[in-house]
Amino acid sequence: MKVLYVTAECWPFAKTGGLGDVAYALPKALKKEGVDVRVIMPKYSTIPTYLKDQLKKVGEFSVDVSWRSQYCGLEKMELDGVTFYFVDNEYYFKRDGAESIYGHGDDAERFIFFTNAVLKSIDKLGFYPDVINISDWHTGMLPLFLKEKYSHLPKYKNIKTMYTIHNLQYQGIFGREILGNVLDIDFKHFNNGDIEYHGNINFMKAGINFADKVSTVSPSYAEEIKTEFYGNGLDGLIRANSNKLVGILNGLDYDINNPKTDKNLFANYDVNSIDKKVKNKLELQKLLKLDVDPDIPMVGIVSRLVSQKGLDLIDFMMPEIVNEKLQLVVLGTGDNQYQAMFHYYDSHYPNKVSANITFDSSLAQKIYAASDIFLMPSLFEPCGIGQMIAMRYGTLPIVRETGGLKDTVTPYNQYTKEGNGFSFANYNAHEMFFTLQRAIKLYEEDRETWNKLVENAMNTDNSWSKSAKEYIETYKNL
Repeated sequence: MKVLYVTAECWPFAKTGGLGDVAYALPKALKKEGVDVRVIMPKYSTIPTYLKDQLKKVGEFSVDVSWRSQYCGLEKMELDGVTFYFVDNEYYFKRDGAESIYGHGDDAERFIFFTNAVLKSIDKLGFYPDVINISDWHTGMLPLFLKEKYSHLPKYKNIKTMYTIHNLQYQGIFGREILGNVLDIDFKHFNNGDIEYHGNINFMKAGINFADKVSTVSPSYAEEIKTEFYGNGLDGLIRANSNKLVGILNGLDYDINNPKTDKNLFANYDVNSIDKKVKNKLELQKLLKLDVDPDIPMVGIVSRLVSQKGLDLIDFMMPEIVNEKLQLVVLGTGDNQYQAMFHYYDSHYPNKVSANITFDSSLAQKIYAASDIFLMPSLFEPCGIGQMIAMRYGTLPIVRETGGLKDTVTPYNQYTKEGNGFSFANYNAHEMFFTLQRAIKLYEEDRETWNKLVENAMNTDNSWSKSAKEYIETYKNL
């Protein structure tokens, strides 16, 4: 089976969020299962130099963007057994700074160029995939372009498309003026509602309407986006296309996230040597100038500090949280109100609260390993990766039952002693706090059961190998 994975970002080349992680880990897992999978993405100027130096020129050709004819270079390299292709055009992709990927006034034109370049590259490479797997709004127009401009060509007519939604909130909505100026497609697609959205153009709507299959990154999220609360204005469209909707849970890269080999940790351990985990807590307490105490429960938060992640619940309950017997270690950046809130409690409770308002991947791994509890009370969470890393490192998550959090965390049952974490159903600050209190009480009063839950968490299979098999089955069905 041949699969072309099309993405706007991919670690370690360029990454702003979860899509970047998936675009690297999923193809690697598919390759291990025998799939001939290749990845194609833009060649951003911010790709690390050591990687750019490994790129080899494949060819160059022109790509039409409506009335424009633009240069396109194609380069490639191999990483972890997977071939990566890079679409090169400095006018569109040589942007400086952290915002080099998205957030520009010409984003519609940039990603339409990329989409057109991908479809033309297929013929230039002689790689005709069985399935093109695209992701999020950036490539949402690809299934429409494939049907409109390429389906009459013998080598293209049997190619199927799968459109993966990582977050329905970001839809790629642009003014209707791009219809002729950028898209260059029949106006009927706007007039009949295929791509029209409140008088504008919606790239994600196009992807949902024209892809042969639509997937989300967890089964629960696939159901949630059919409702008005989670649907972000597209719930009716999702329900209308529910016959081609599937939810496949994201996996976790077990090579990168492995407490036995992770070089960021103070002490390595695995499920057979969980007793060594406490060394990470003691050393992190010293590093962050918290009270050094192996028996005080440490609660970790590694997150974007935004309301979607449940930060308003935490903000509301912070006076009560700091009065509990615990330590709170926070890592992340986000909205000023939450950053200021954590700074306030850090300054007033320096022995109990450590606010690290930054991005530090090494410190993140240390927090996952050192903490006893990982707090992730999201309003919505298409899949979530933090809870999976936490469980891999033997840290029990407290989550709200939504999206991928509901699909990955089995709440502790006090009667059967089963579970790999804790959860609460309603988006309610007190419900979150009571769940935290319940976890702390179990930690303090029944360490034997607690350790069994830790063992359960570490034995939970959230690997990409499991998810890759579901993707392959979906591709086969296509």
